Amino acid sequence: MKRLGLILALALAGCGQSDNNHWLGYAEGDYAYISAPQAGWVVQVAVKRGDFVSKGQVLFTLDDTSQVAARDTATAQIAQAEGQLVQAKATLDLAQKELVRQTGLLQSHATSQQNYDQAKSTEETAAAQVAQIIASENQARASLTNATYQLTQRQVISQTAGRVEDVYFRQGEYAPAMTPVIEVLPPENVYVRFFVPESDLSRLRLNEAVLIDCDGCKPIEAKVAFIASQEEFTPPVIFSISSRDKLVFKAEARLPGGLKLNPGQPVDVRPVGAP
Repeated sequence: MKRLGLILALALAGCGQSDNNHWLGYAEGDYAYISAPQAGWVVQVAVKRGDFVSKGQVLFTLDDTSQVAARDTATAQIAQAEGQLVQAKATLDLAQKELVRQTGLLQSHATSQQNYDQAKSTEETAAAQVAQIIASENQARASLTNATYQLTQRQVISQTAGRVEDVYFRQGEYAPAMTPVIEVLPPENVYVRFFVPESDLSRLRLNEAVLIDCDGCKPIEAKVAFIASQEEFTPPVIFSISSRDKLVFKAEARLPGGLKLNPGQPVDVRPVGAP
């Protein structure tokens, strides 16, 4: 997200045109937009704009009434299935013993085929009942696992460290799923975007070092990480009398761990060794 307001436009315009060894640009950042995987009412926002958050820190919490109910329902279903399973296994044990007895009697011609068939049918029915209850219990346990996971998602944890740049939803507001609630800028995601005139493009190479200057800061050495393949007109925020009609190539310079600059801050860039 670009943060180039009127102040930046005036500041860059005041810099005048870039000379043959300097290119105008500004600091930029790749922001992390923290969303909730599920929709819900925001019941707490644990951070504010300007805070520095750590990985694993709670950012905001959504209402969990539905998720708690789902968890409790699944827990009750498991308890019910466990009770039914004890009784069903006892019934199956008796049916199996009776089937063994009827099998022996049938072999000694001491009972009828009908009695044996009845015992076998009873045993099969009891075994099917046990299997059905076990399946229901397994389904309830899966529902509990899912409900427990869904419950954990109501408290959104930061997966990155950085400064909170904006808060889009407040307590009492309804946040749709996958809609950013918190905007975070990790320090390592700060880089410089600058614009190179077509005539200077041959002086720029990927992975080559450049020096970045800004008002009140020491020159910072970074490496060219991106050069646009297509030219464009000079962006309005860096118009000067002599550059407004020129074509430029957009480029980016980065440094492992990020650049200690503020997004929107005007800078000028020059090749290392240039005066």
